[in-house]
Amino acid sequence: MMWLSDTQKVGVAFCSGGGFFLIGGVLLFFDRAMLAMGNILFLIGLTIIIGPAKTAVFFARRQKIQGTLAFFAGLALIFLRWPLIGFLIELYGILVLFGDFLGTILGFARNIPVVGPYIGMLVDRTGLGARRNAELPV
Repeated sequence: MMWLSDTQKVGVAFCSGGGFFLIGGVLLFFDRAMLAMGNILFLIGLTIIIGPAKTAVFFARRQKIQGTLAFFAGLALIFLRWPLIGFLIELYGILVLFGDFLGTILGFARNIPVVGPYIGMLVDRTGLGARRNAELPV
């Protein structure tokens, strides 16, 4: 089991709030204010969870620079009143940045009591849970 410090728990709360605002923004037909608030809360929560230095290193990694640029370009487009286009670009950036964690998230979702078996069935049918053979550096 993962143990979090009190500060990290606050970061998880910020990230969760950001996720709820993002979902709400999408459900309200890409409401610009809710999408912006969700992004801000998510970035604050991520910074609190892993720390400012590690957050900067995470976004500045050479392998993930395309995802970082897409994420922040999408965020800028949301602030500039282009929420649909901005969200789609930002979604691509999130998939590039956090795609490595997708397997962990899906494994966790399979263990949710009521909906877990259905999520597992969906993952198996779509092939999302299949491991990709990544090239290892020699």
